[in-house]
Amino acid sequence: MTAVRDTDRTPDVDRIPRRRLRNRVALLGACGLLLTAPYAAWPGAAPAMTRPARADGAATDAAVPPGLRHYYQQKLLWEPCPGFPSFQCTTVKVPLDYAHPDAGDLLLKATRKKATGNGARIGSLLFNPGGPGASAIDYLVGGHADLFSPSVRTSYDLVAMDPRGVQYSTPVDCEINTPTTPSGVGRHMSADSAEIAAYDAGYEQFTNACARHAGRLLPHVGTLDAARDMDVLRALLGDDRLHYVGFSYGTYLGATYADLFPSRVGRMVLDGAVDPAIDGYQDFLQTAAGFQVAWESFANDCAARTDCPLGRSVKEISRRLDTLRRSLDRITLRQGKDISIAGDDLLSAVATALMSPDWGLLRAALRGVLAGDTTALQQLLGSAEDTSSNATDAFFAISCLSSPLAPRFTSAQVQAALPQFLRASPQFGKFYANQLMQCTHWPVPPTQPSHTVTAPGAAPILIVGTTRDPATPYPWAKALARQLSSSRLLTYDADGHAAYHRGSTCVDTAVDRYLAQGQLPPAGKICT
Repeated sequence: MTAVRDTDRTPDVDRIPRRRLRNRVALLGACGLLLTAPYAAWPGAAPAMTRPARADGAATDAAVPPGLRHYYQQKLLWEPCPGFPSFQCTTVKVPLDYAHPDAGDLLLKATRKKATGNGARIGSLLFNPGGPGASAIDYLVGGHADLFSPSVRTSYDLVAMDPRGVQYSTPVDCEINTPTTPSGVGRHMSADSAEIAAYDAGYEQFTNACARHAGRLLPHVGTLDAARDMDVLRALLGDDRLHYVGFSYGTYLGATYADLFPSRVGRMVLDGAVDPAIDGYQDFLQTAAGFQVAWESFANDCAARTDCPLGRSVKEISRRLDTLRRSLDRITLRQGKDISIAGDDLLSAVATALMSPDWGLLRAALRGVLAGDTTALQQLLGSAEDTSSNATDAFFAISCLSSPLAPRFTSAQVQAALPQFLRASPQFGKFYANQLMQCTHWPVPPTQPSHTVTAPGAAPILIVGTTRDPATPYPWAKALARQLSSSRLLTYDADGHAAYHRGSTCVDTAVDRYLAQGQLPPAGKICT
C-alpha cells in the first residue's frame, strides 16, 4: 500500500490525490539514484471479463487448468535492458481474465539481475516495493539490487515484474494530467462541509475520466490477478516455489499469493505488513494514528535537543507546527521565481521525514522555513517525488478493487467521521478522513473483500514489523503473523516505514540468513 496521497483543496481533476505513504520512500534516499525508466510503456489492454475464480493452493503445475497451460509453458526471451546492460528484460503474456483465458491477453514487463559468483543458486527472488502503483522495475534497476547482501546475490537471480496496470505492464491510463511535482504526502483539510463536498467532486471527476479511458481494463488489475501473474512467472523462471520479498502493499500482494497457492510458497519476506482482514475505514483511521505516533516520537526527540526549532515539549512543538502550517496557507513562502511553499508542502515534508526517518533533515527544514529558507524542505519534498508516470491511475485502479485498501464513504459520512479521526491524529486526521471518499464513485465494485489469510501448509513466512511505522502500523504486522499459519514475526523497535535495508544490521542479518539459509530468527526476536 503506499505513499500518502497528495491532495489539493479544489475539485480540479488535475489535482486529484496521489498515492498514500505505502511505498518505499526511504529507498530513494538509500539508493541515492534517479530512478529512470528503462522501457516504453507497453500497450495492449483487452476487453474486460469477470473476476477469476480462487485457485487451488494444493495444485501442481501439472494440474494447471488446460486453458492456462500455454501461459505456463511459454518461452521467455531475455535480452539486455536498454541502458542497463547488467539487467535482462523480458515480456510475459498472461490472460486478461483467468476465469475466461480465451478472452484476450495482457503483456507484463519483467527484469532480472543474474546471481553472482559460483555459490549454490536457490532460484529467483521476486521483489515488489509497494504502492500499489509503484514500479518494481524502476526500484530494482534504480539501485535496490545493489543493497542485497553478497549471500543473497549469490543465491538468487533478482527479479522484478511490474504488476498488471502499472507503468510498463499494460498500464492503466486515465488520460488526465495528474501532478508530477514532488509533493506526495498529506494535505490540510478543514471540517467545512462545502470543502469536503469539493473533494468528493474531485474524486468523481477523476473516476469518470478513468471510466472513459481505461474502463475495459479496470476490472482486471486487482491484487488477486496480480498474484496469479506471479505464479505464471514463477513457473516460467523454472522454480517450484516462489521466493519473494514484498514491502508495504507488496506484503498484501505476497499474502494474497500465499493464500491462493500455499504449496508453492518458498522463502517469503513481508516487511511493513498490511492486514488483509482490516476494513477500509479502520485502515485509514489506524494509519492516521500511526503517523501521529511517529510525529510525537520525533517531537519527543526534538524537545530534548538544543537545536529543536519548534519548542521544548511535544505539545508546544505540535502546536507550533500547526501554527506554521496555517500561516503558510495564508501567505505562501516564495524563494526565487519557481519555488513556492504552502502549508500543504510543509505537511508533505514532515510525513516524508517520518517515513524515512530523517529527523535531522526535518529539524533543518523546519528551522529553514522559520527563517524563510526552503532548501532543506525541498530536499524532503524531492525524496517523495514519484517517477512512475501512471502511479496515480494505477494506485486508484488497484486499490479500489480491494476492500481493505479503499473505503467508499459519502461526504456526509466523512463529516461525521472527522471527530474520530482528529482524536486519532490532530496533525494528520483531516487528511485521512478525506481519503474515505476515494473509491465512492469508482465504476468497478471491489473484488477482494476484507478477510483473514491463513495459507495452510505454506513454508515458513517471515514477517517484519517496525514498532513506530507510520504507514503500516505495527499492529498490522502482528495481525498478519497471527493469521498466516506458518509465519514468524521479526520486530524492529524503531521509527520509519519498513525495516529491511534501512540500516539495521540486526534486521538485515536475520532476513539474509532466512533467504540464503532458510533459517528463521528466534520466536519473539526484537531488533533495536
